[in-house]
Amino acid sequence: MTADVLGTDYEIRTLPLGGGDVSATLVRRRAQPATRGAVLYVHGFADYFFQKHVAEHFTARGFDFYAIDLRAYGRSLTPSQTANYVADLAEHFEEIDAAVRVIHEEDHHERLVVMGHSTGGLITSLWAHQRRADDVIDALVLNSPWLDLAEPWITRTVGTAFIRGIGRVVPRLVLKKGLGPVYGESIHADHHGEWDFDTTWKPIEAFPVLAGWLRAVRRGHARLHRGLDVSVPVLLLRSGRSLLHAKKWTPEAMTADTVLDVAHMQRWAPSIGRNVTVVQVDNGMHDLLLSAESVRKRALAEIDEFLDQV
Repeated sequence: MTADVLGTDYEIRTLPLGGGDVSATLVRRRAQPATRGAVLYVHGFADYFFQKHVAEHFTARGFDFYAIDLRAYGRSLTPSQTANYVADLAEHFEEIDAAVRVIHEEDHHERLVVMGHSTGGLITSLWAHQRRADDVIDALVLNSPWLDLAEPWITRTVGTAFIRGIGRVVPRLVLKKGLGPVYGESIHADHHGEWDFDTTWKPIEAFPVLAGWLRAVRRGHARLHRGLDVSVPVLLLRSGRSLLHAKKWTPEAMTADTVLDVAHMQRWAPSIGRNVTVVQVDNGMHDLLLSAESVRKRALAEIDEFLDQV
């Protein structure tokens, strides 16, 4: 482990992965002492780990905190890579497996909680289903997970057929130049938010949406919609409402999910596993843990209560 950009309390370790210069980055902050095990955080699309207040919250409660910057994201992104691109979400299972091995085998944690945000929530759900017989995690926490396309019915059906075809033939075709400025402006301190993050790793308007990557996401959605069997307890946190397809920032964006449809989260939550609890956190933004202080405190309190029971 070496020092990280977040400061002296944070260490990073490169996790080599199969294939050329591909790697992931594991970030660690130690608890003093770690009496309750470990938490592993997995970010979403056009994202990386910078939420120091989340790490501090869990280390103060006796968890060693880990976060992974997935391949081609954040600390792991190299100049030769297409930012955030994979052709199959299951490619990310390799780096989650590598992180879990470090946590269990090298740092000797018996108890592990995995947290996933947005696309990370979809990836970790699929991963937890795939590893359900391996007994490697004790709980799964999902912060506004991406469980369906936040588009009208015709786009989710006919449009998905087009995405699957074009994504197979021309995988790096740009479908959208980004996700628009509304969410990024809601969270960054240079605009309307509280948070200072590296906009080369997390651009205000996100990275381009490529056909092959969106095909991979839609295949992941389809697998989840058929029903997963995540065997550990799952907590799914979502905002009370969505504000979708806004072109410009308004104050309403500070109290709603402007990226995903919370109704989809509610609808598909039972498809994740046998024991899924959904909690509505009113006035939350897309990342509930970057929302207004009272909102993120409520979200963290819900997670604490959940972890006290599992």
